[in-house]
Amino acid sequence: MQYRTLGRSGLRIAPLGLGTDNFANPLTEAEAHALLDVAVEGGINLIDTANSYAAGESERIIGGWLQRRRNRHAVVLATKVHYPVGPGPNDRGNSRRHILAACEDSLRRLQTDFIDLYQLHRPSPEIPVEETLYALDMLVRTGKVRYIGTTTHPAWQVMEALMVSERRGFARLVSEQPPYNLLDRRIENELMPMALRHGVGLLPWGALAAGMLAGRYQDAAHPPPDSRAALRGGIYAERVTPRAVEAGNRFAAMAQEAGISPAQLALLWVKDQPGVVAPLYGPRTVEQLRHVLPVLEMHLSDDLRRLCDAINPPGSAIANFHNTAPWMKMRIPAG
Repeated sequence: MQYRTLGRSGLRIAPLGLGTDNFANPLTEAEAHALLDVAVEGGINLIDTANSYAAGESERIIGGWLQRRRNRHAVVLATKVHYPVGPGPNDRGNSRRHILAACEDSLRRLQTDFIDLYQLHRPSPEIPVEETLYALDMLVRTGKVRYIGTTTHPAWQVMEALMVSERRGFARLVSEQPPYNLLDRRIENELMPMALRHGVGLLPWGALAAGMLAGRYQDAAHPPPDSRAALRGGIYAERVTPRAVEAGNRFAAMAQEAGISPAQLALLWVKDQPGVVAPLYGPRTVEQLRHVLPVLEMHLSDDLRRLCDAINPPGSAIANFHNTAPWMKMRIPAG
């Protein structure tokens, strides 16, 4: 397998990462541990979680697995900070106080001495970027965090952070984790060129477009009962529209005609885009995970790339996977 370097760092990552938003919601601890075992055995070394996933239960489950397997050295452990963890006004956001306290809590749940990649889950525009970066730099200098990154940030804020870090001598962002799939390609307009120019590795989430690119939806009004759109509703259901489902089903039919499964092609398409280090994949079953592991060794052909572009051209969006980003003003017609 060809490992990829994460941004301007020395960190080497397999070209697929394991997303763990399903841990404890709905997966049991035993099911989650089975997925972790298969992922590492299959060559995946990036495990991505967040302190907000299932109110910290995802981190706790991963921490228990790390202790049982005694394999902390074998994985690159990534988690996030930003979302509320309590009722108080300082129990959220990207302030120094919250970042430092949240990191200690994550370390305790993960049962580890350090976090490989600590990410800002969303921006806090009301907080000076110098305060946020100073807190992250403190964590790096004390050895509690190895590298830092962002999630679902606009290109200009990532660039601002890079400039401040250079001017102040703070730890530098090495990654951004944006929503990115064939149905929402908006990061290609500004974020991707910026990341390529300045050495920021991309770790996209949502590669299968909530299952629409896997051909799981017959229509937007009746999502599969085990889908996030059905189980969680809200922001997850908002992404599933008639127009997006129709495009997803065209993609699935094209993939099958080309002799590759839709889920594999959806991940492969993201994996082989410029600047992408590793798309994150959050399976619910071991079978789903085993099914996509061959993507680690696959390469996207020019013919398949052209067929994908015909479904949704570069820089365009059919579905809104930026609907948790208040800074994104563009709205997409549902039908």
